[in-house]
Amino acid sequence: MKLKSVFFLCIAFLSLSCGSNKKSINRGEGLSAVKDVIGFHSAATPNFNTLASRVQVQYEDEKISQSITASLRMEKDKVIWIKASILGITLAKVLITPEKVSYYESINGTYFEGDFALLSDLLGTEIDFKRAQDILLGQSIFNLNPSEYNMKVVQDKYKFLPKKQGPNFIYSILLNTDNFKVNSATVSQPNKERLLSLRYGTYQEVSGVFYPSEIKIDASQKEAKTKIELNFKRIDLNPTLSFPFNIPDGYEEIQLN
Repeated sequence: MKLKSVFFLCIAFLSLSCGSNKKSINRGEGLSAVKDVIGFHSAATPNFNTLASRVQVQYEDEKISQSITASLRMEKDKVIWIKASILGITLAKVLITPEKVSYYESINGTYFEGDFALLSDLLGTEIDFKRAQDILLGQSIFNLNPSEYNMKVVQDKYKFLPKKQGPNFIYSILLNTDNFKVNSATVSQPNKERLLSLRYGTYQEVSGVFYPSEIKIDASQKEAKTKIELNFKRIDLNPTLSFPFNIPDGYEEIQLN
């Protein structure tokens, strides 16, 4: 690695470790500014081995509305584990790995094991492990290549739009100017009548790095609408964790059409 590159990475790391102070970058809208902002956003990616959090989850669709507290555990790039329980009784568990999604819930005695079709169907856009992890960490679900995006400052946010926007996959993303984390993102697929909106509230700083405190997810597909709100109560970094997951006997498998 060239000395100039090493120097830039050091400056990026030190800048991101200084709390919420604005960074000194090119605030223009040319390629140089785009590279600067994308570089800081990439540098803002949390670096940890394991993560644990208590999350208040509010879920609403056309049939039900409920609020529960869940335990979230992650091993970065390997496992996302979620357990919802009440009075010590497990209501549901989710295990997500780069290979598959596994899920069961005890009220109806059903389970699912398979690819990411379940998450994609729930959120109304194609989801894989990396995108699911990025949503939870406040990082872009899009691959931000400087040569493929235009950027402008809108209401003190960096707005990115692809230079070539497909007619059936329309999206945009806004980054905060203070911490370079995602402020909001939208994905529209008119041909499938799908729309996904991600909105982030304030970020909490843990060991010099920013993590979401609140995520609001609105997804619709045709007439079906889903709203999910996640409020992270506490984040612990690098604890010793296990990810127990066993589908109980007698549960009925969910079939996706």
